[in-house]
Amino acid sequence: MTQEELLPLLLNKEEKGFTLLYDMYSKSLFSVISNLISNRDDAEDVLQEVFVKIWKNIDSYNESKGRLYTWMLNIARNTSIDKLRSKGFNNSQKNLSSDNFVHLLDDSNKLVNRIDTIGIREFVEKLKPKCIKLIDLLFFKGFTQQEVSEELSIPLGTVKTQNRTCMNDLRNFLKV
Repeated sequence: MTQEELLPLLLNKEEKGFTLLYDMYSKSLFSVISNLISNRDDAEDVLQEVFVKIWKNIDSYNESKGRLYTWMLNIARNTSIDKLRSKGFNNSQKNLSSDNFVHLLDDSNKLVNRIDTIGIREFVEKLKPKCIKLIDLLFFKGFTQQEVSEELSIPLGTVKTQNRTCMNDLRNFLKV
């Protein structure tokens, strides 16, 4: 089923549309969420919240601004970041054992694995190393531009300019 066939079902709030949407996109959205939220139960909760938001806000989707998947991906990413920044989540993480942080010791392919989960690995790998690092921090680790500025010890304006340049480079690769 294509986006053009699915969208009217969603806009009409047909249950079949929601079922198809979930079947088509739940695995890839869960993968994106899991890259930000390592606890599986928390990631599943966020996935459920994401689909509720998609269902409730489908009327705000504007086809002229981008693909449905991109819109949903932004909802998933933003909801994950909101969860990570929430006071309740942060308090629940304070008493975790070190076993929960083993994922931080993963090999250097961590970025490659994250990028591969949403299917753009080959395009991101074509970017300059500074762009790969910037995209990893901003989009896969959920850093704000201010946090990237502090992490990389570069001015905020430079982060914004580099982000714009890197995203344009990525768009150009995706157009080919």
